[in-house]
Amino acid sequence: MSEMITADLVDLDLSADTKEAAARALAERMVAQGRVTDLDGFLADVAAREAQMPTGLDGGIGIPHCRSAYVTEPSLAFGRSAEGIDFGAPDGPADLIFLIAAPAGADDAHLTILSSLARQLMNAEFTSALRSVGDAESAAALIRGDEAPVAVTSEDSVATSAAASADAATDSTAPAPHGDGDTPFRIVAVTSCPTGIAHTYMAAESLENAGREAGVDLVVETQGSAGFTRLDPAVIAAADAVIFAHDVPVRDKDRFAGKPTVDVGVKAGINRPAELISEVRGKAERGEVTGGATPTPVERGGEEGEGYGSMLRKWLMSGVSYMVPFVAAGGLLIALGFAIGGYEIKSAPSVMQHFVWTQTDSWAALMFQIGAVAFGFLVPVLAGYIAYGMADRPGLVPGFVGGMIASTINAGFLGGLAAGLIAGGVVLAIQKVKIPKAVRGIMPVVVIPLISTAIVGFLMFVVIGKPIASAQKGMTDWLNGLSGSNAILLGALLGLMMCFDLGGPVNKVAYTFATAGIAVSNPSESAMKIMAAVMAAGMVPPLAMALATTVRGRLFTETERENGKAAWVLGASFISEGAIPFAAADPLRVIPSSMVGGAITGALSMSFGATLRAPHGGIFVVPLIGNPFLYLIAIAVGMCVTAALVVVLKGMRKPVAGGTAPGAPEDIAAPAADTKQPVAA
Repeated sequence: MSEMITADLVDLDLSADTKEAAARALAERMVAQGRVTDLDGFLADVAAREAQMPTGLDGGIGIPHCRSAYVTEPSLAFGRSAEGIDFGAPDGPADLIFLIAAPAGADDAHLTILSSLARQLMNAEFTSALRSVGDAESAAALIRGDEAPVAVTSEDSVATSAAASADAATDSTAPAPHGDGDTPFRIVAVTSCPTGIAHTYMAAESLENAGREAGVDLVVETQGSAGFTRLDPAVIAAADAVIFAHDVPVRDKDRFAGKPTVDVGVKAGINRPAELISEVRGKAERGEVTGGATPTPVERGGEEGEGYGSMLRKWLMSGVSYMVPFVAAGGLLIALGFAIGGYEIKSAPSVMQHFVWTQTDSWAALMFQIGAVAFGFLVPVLAGYIAYGMADRPGLVPGFVGGMIASTINAGFLGGLAAGLIAGGVVLAIQKVKIPKAVRGIMPVVVIPLISTAIVGFLMFVVIGKPIASAQKGMTDWLNGLSGSNAILLGALLGLMMCFDLGGPVNKVAYTFATAGIAVSNPSESAMKIMAAVMAAGMVPPLAMALATTVRGRLFTETERENGKAAWVLGASFISEGAIPFAAADPLRVIPSSMVGGAITGALSMSFGATLRAPHGGIFVVPLIGNPFLYLIAIAVGMCVTAALVVVLKGMRKPVAGGTAPGAPEDIAAPAADTKQPVAA
């Protein structure tokens, strides 16, 4: 097994001026050493990871990293920049850049080495030595640990701390909850990030260092790529408070229920650990605890200080994102049933009573009935996971029950939204009530589900259910009455929404609006027209970018041209995120162009009277589309318009030598490094 970094992977005079150029320069060294097999494919994986969250850290450090199928062995390349490169860190550019590459199936031993490096980056002596080292061989040796003493590895400190905590936890004279007397305040923490290589362990190291400085007994469970070892239950039981610093859901989160908790993104654990420790101690002193695991930035959608409007949007997105697979699976099964057995298949008897293996109608009825059952979960799942996004697992029961009530009383999509928000709000209100410590353990599994379900059920059945059902019926009647110019304008509006953020919240609103209309046993023609317009518009951006990279490849980078090839398939399959790499690199040209093309396609689809019973599938469900030829023309027109606009707008700037274009226009600022990427539909 070769060393993870050698002198050939070190550049002490990195001249790149952007993070993309820096990653490319370091990746080229990996390619030259046979550690990366496809430069552009690997860089696309690095860019995708960067899009999830900026990799710049306070202290002048940039750590672009990813798992990739193009990596042959875990590798590390190091670059030192005299001018500094912006990786999105709050305190400015990075002068120390580490490109970390892990194979898609990296073994635990290699990942442990990478995680140890991530921890060392929190060591001031280590980073200072890297800034002053004079040659590549010494730098590589320093990073490997062959030269220059570094701080004691935090793996040892974790083990020591965990052992001490476990011993104290089993001692019959356990201390009071808030570190009374000579007993230190005890905190357990969990850190994790999407890749599980760098930020996970850097946050752990930062929290542990801050804990030692504050005189706090702090033990961290790192849920990284190399797997994770669960903290001893005795350590958790003895803890006075919990810190979650993560960007992916915490695994087995209920272990930490009933304790004061601070829940933030992983970079907060790296950048402000002392503040988090102080905050959670304050919560413990005030007796602020949660009945269950607190909602996370991933599920809840934000950190403290985020506006209510933003949190509301992300709560709704949580419900929609969990609902979409039910819509897709159920809708496609129903569509297949119609394709095989005709539209009269919906009147077939239950396959439990009549199923003949050799008859196509029986198979058509089976697919239709399975799809209908899946569709029946649409509103309950929407409501349940809105509540889950607000209040985590305690919100599931009242959310699902409220959603099922909404479905039962024909309150539909609007009822599901209301039920989910009410359920989450009720649970959050209950969690704020101070309760004796003795009953905290049963709160998330007994008390909260019981009380919240009763309240939500009462409100849905007796108070707000009937008005919402009436509003839902009124909206349905209005849609059924749309015709002529009104229908065309609605198609244009839906097209604009589908292409505005390419799978983000606005896109999801339009898509959910359309799928809710066909999620009934007998959808109206207007609802099927809306579904057709929405899918057609959603296919336009990736198809248009694929066309643009084909006809004017010199206006795009080599990576974008490769992405353009994949965009043909993604667009044809109604996967709008195929256009996200282009929109992220050049948003002020790509997004408006996509919106124009999407609006034209939506309007044409409505004017042609195209209908669609399936909520997904792209060109693969063309046999289920009413007026399919005109429908495809509508898509082609929008695709050509968007591609033409992108080509014209990009052509207004001077291409760089070699037939490639910069990732962002010279006259338009690139998106900020910490801009959140749209969520794919």
